[in-house]
Amino acid sequence: MLWFIVNFVSIYDKSYFEVLNFFSDSLNKFLFSLFIIFAYFFSALSISEVFEDYINNEKIKNVANRALQISAIAISFLTIITIFNLN
Repeated sequence: MLWFIVNFVSIYDKSYFEVLNFFSDSLNKFLFSLFIIFAYFFSALSISEVFEDYINNEKIKNVANRALQISAIAISFLTIITIFNLN
């Protein structure tokens, strides 16, 4: 998280090509990929807890949790693939 905050501040007002150069570095790609995986994992956990608290029907709750897990995996996977194909 600290890495992301420091680097986000450094690239916040940069041009498109400077941001592209930032993500061309393999270490930055790897660290950002880890950040994305952890962010989606913890957000899915949080939303899953909301489902547990507010949805009473077990079938609907299970479907919502499965859809949440699938979308979290798919979105993070697509984000990582996009970042690694920036070159």
